[in-house]
Amino acid sequence: MKIQSDCVVCIDYTIFLPDGQVVETSVGSEPLTYLQGRRQIVPGVEHALIGYFPGSRVEVTVPPEDGYGLRDSAGIFAIPRSLFPIHETLEEGAVFSGQKPDGQCITLRVIDANHSRVVVDINHPLAGQTLRVSIAVRSVRWASDEELCAGCPSERPTAVPQYLC
Repeated sequence: MKIQSDCVVCIDYTIFLPDGQVVETSVGSEPLTYLQGRRQIVPGVEHALIGYFPGSRVEVTVPPEDGYGLRDSAGIFAIPRSLFPIHETLEEGAVFSGQKPDGQCITLRVIDANHSRVVVDINHPLAGQTLRVSIAVRSVRWASDEELCAGCPSERPTAVPQYLC
């Protein structure tokens, strides 16, 4: 069966930066299982996999627009230190979850901090990057009615990939 919308797809993948550095890989651990056509993985990879069969190996170049988006300078801003837990150590690279005024959840990465303010970045760490993704298709099957209603496959990996989703 070939990959198409409403199929449960199981893949192994490795994500590379332009310089060849590996960002993340499922090789040697749990594969990624997702529901095709439901935006559960980055659009550039999901679209590129359409039509492939189990056993296929695919190399995909994903531009920022089809991956994690372009970097948005408005996503870097300062907020008062008082909005963070008082005993929390705020150092460069620390990651926090937050909520926008509209209730949407966001991830904040600390860029700089002092006693009165914290400069954060809400851009995805891979925003603005062109990525190369190496993929091995393990299996493809039709999703069950229950999986389609739930919007996810019943066979979920134990470790959720950090970057492909």
